[in-house]
Amino acid sequence: MLILRSAALFVLAAVLEIGGAWLVWQGIRENRGWMWAAGGVLALGAYGFVATFQPDAHFGRVLAAYGGVFVAGSLLWGAIADGYRPDRWDITGALVCLTGMALIMWAPRNG
Repeated sequence: MLILRSAALFVLAAVLEIGGAWLVWQGIRENRGWMWAAGGVLALGAYGFVATFQPDAHFGRVLAAYGGVFVAGSLLWGAIADGYRPDRWDITGALVCLTGMALIMWAPRNG
């Protein structure tokens, strides 16, 4: 159950961070306006709180593990929101990152 909760928190963090950055990008780079950028800033701020709900108490471990989710989530977001087509190396790299995330976060530890 802890792994499921942790995974769900990683997904929520990715939606907030990647979505927030995408909204800022759309607002500024794609000239959609400051309201888009402001929504992005709010989402990015909310992202900052999500990691505090992870079951693991080690900040460095949680953020390092989240990096793998961020990589895979960014490619997925680009594919869905912008029509980006990841190639086999993008996908392979994302799988390597997710494997590293799982090792960092959920490998059995003594104590």
